Order: sequence, then C-alpha cells, then structure tokens
Amino acid sequence: MKTFGKRKLSPYAKDSAISYGLVTAAFVIVSILNSMGLVSSSLQGQLVPICCYIVMAVSLNLVVGISGELSLGHAGFMSVGAFTGIVISGILETSGLPDVGRLIAAILCGAIMAGVFGFLIGIPVLKLRGDYLAIVTLAFGEIIKNFMNIIYAGKDSTGFHLRTNPDLGLEPTGRMLLNGPMGATQVQRIASFTAGFILVLVTLFIVQNLMNSKQGRAIMACRDNRIAAESIGLNVTKYKLMAFTVSAALAGMGGALFGLNYSTLLPIKFNFNTSVLILVFVVLGGLGNIWGSIIAATILTILPEALRQFADYRMLAYAIVLILVMIATYNPFLRSRVMMLRDKIIPKKDKPDEGRKPRTRRKKSGKEVG
Repeated sequence: MKTFGKRKLSPYAKDSAISYGLVTAAFVIVSILNSMGLVSSSLQGQLVPICCYIVMAVSLNLVVGISGELSLGHAGFMSVGAFTGIVISGILETSGLPDVGRLIAAILCGAIMAGVFGFLIGIPVLKLRGDYLAIVTLAFGEIIKNFMNIIYAGKDSTGFHLRTNPDLGLEPTGRMLLNGPMGATQVQRIASFTAGFILVLVTLFIVQNLMNSKQGRAIMACRDNRIAAESIGLNVTKYKLMAFTVSAALAGMGGALFGLNYSTLLPIKFNFNTSVLILVFVVLGGLGNIWGSIIAATILTILPEALRQFADYRMLAYAIVLILVMIATYNPFLRSRVMMLRDKIIPKKDKPDEGRKPRTRRKKSGKEVG
C-alpha cells in the first residue's frame, strides 16, 4: 500500500512564505495601531509612500542586484507610471467606476506604459556596460523628466486632449489633467495603505518567482560571468532586457500608486536625487537582498521625518546614520552572525550525498573493485 508522508517545503517556498508572512504581519500590526489612534498623523501620511518606495527598491534590485547592471534613471519610469495613472484616473472619474476599479486600471496602465518605455530604452542601453550604462540611464531619466515638463493633457465633453503646448482648446467645463511643468493638480486621492500592501505582495511574488525561474537563473548567470554565459549560448542582451523591462513595469506600478496619493504632483519630484535615493535603498539593504531593500526603504523613508525636530542638524544626522549602517552592514563579523541566524530559521536543503563517504577504489587480488 502506498503511503504519502509530509512533503517538505523547498528553501525557496519557505523563504517566500516567510516574506509574505512578515509583510502581512507588519500590515496587520500597523492597521491595528492606526485604528487605535496610536499612529501619528505624520506616519499615517508616510504609509503609502513607504509601500511605493519598497516597490521601487525591490524593482531596482532586480536590475542592480540580480542582473548586475547599474541604473540611475529609475525615477524616470516612476514618473511615467505616476502621470499615466493620474491621467487614467482622471479620464475614468466620470465613468461610474468605483475608486478601487479606477486605481487598478491606473496601476495597470502605469505598468504597461513604463514597461514600454523600459523596453524601448533598454534595447540600445543594455548593449553598454559599466559606467557607460549608468551614464546613459541617467541621461534617459532626465529626458523622461523633461518630456513630462512639456506634456499637457485635459478632458471635456468632446474627449481626451493631449498636446505639447498649453492650448488644448478645452471647453469651459473641461478639466486640465497635466499642465506641463506645473504637473498634475487637483488629483483625486484614491491611493490607500491596503492597495500599497497588496502592491508590495504582487511585487515580491513577481520578483521572487522570476529569480527562481529558468530565466532568473540565466539572468544571474549573465551577471556572474558574461563570457561563460555567452559561450553556452545564452543571449545576454535578451535576459538583461527582460530584467530591465520587468523592473521598469514594477516601477510604473509604484509610481501610479504614488501619484494618486497626492493632490498635486510636479515632474521635478522625479529628478536625479530620487533615482539616487532609490539606489541607496538597494545598496544599503544589500545587492540582491530583497528583504534588505524592504527594510532600508522603510527606515530611510521614516528617518528624515523622525529627525525633523532637529531641523539644523537633520541632514547631518541622516548622513551619519547612513555611514554607521553601511559600516555595520558590511562588517564580516555581523554578517556571519546574521547568516547563522538565517540558517537556523531557514535551514539549507539537504544534499543527497551529504554525510555519505566518497567511494574509493582499491586493488584486491589484482582486480579493481568499487
């Protein structure tokens, strides 16, 4: 009679389950504290941006940590998603859809538009390497920001209008959705902490499944040794473009949620400093470390507001904290302790030959036996 024992979870499944469980636990705890009035108003206003920055950090880690390429234009894809989401939400405002439906449509359209931009930019960019790639992605990020400065969009009873000059010819009852360098104004805020939590889970699901797929292993093989990957027939540009496009689409999703969290949003918000801030999240959390990106994005979003009472020394204290955390993060002793703790929580998969002595061949009576 055939018996079935308990099936052990793979290390990947355990790691994913722990990730989803901890994110869910954090969401439940914050929601309970918020309902009890124990969360300050300043922290309440940061809950959605924290979720957005977590999505941005995890998505950029897919390029910088998993793919091994340095990108300095991630804020550009965030801006594409943000303003696309605002336009879609504004168009659907009178359609009768509930806020949840409009938010989902805005996030999906933001992801598609940012993914298209990422694909088109990645085709010429990913043929470069090293510092050249970083410089070109920085330039494209600035181009996207300046492109948003000349876009004017509005809607009235005759339909949707999109031009590069402010003369849209709108009816008196029409509404301006994008106003060039003035950005988006009078945006209906439909983003919520719950939507941010779900978006973080979706991002983790996509990135972790991609990392542990055949394509993800090919991406990491191209990162580790490009020449060896090419020698076994891997199309390096194809796999790096895949990671770049998925990262841009996820950035567009985070940008759409971010844009619909504010009543006014300017294109200058998505400048070079924002790209560097997202890169700091990734580097501080550890390249390729998804949980590190989540923790770093959360702490570094809250920290500037927590230090606001020290107005004169706020940025100085912020810089000192960054330096201390970097020293602690890359300390060999602390890293070994953290890895030991991680191995206790998530034990390594038993190897089939572990604990088995290697077979040796010895001569007996002139014949070789195993």
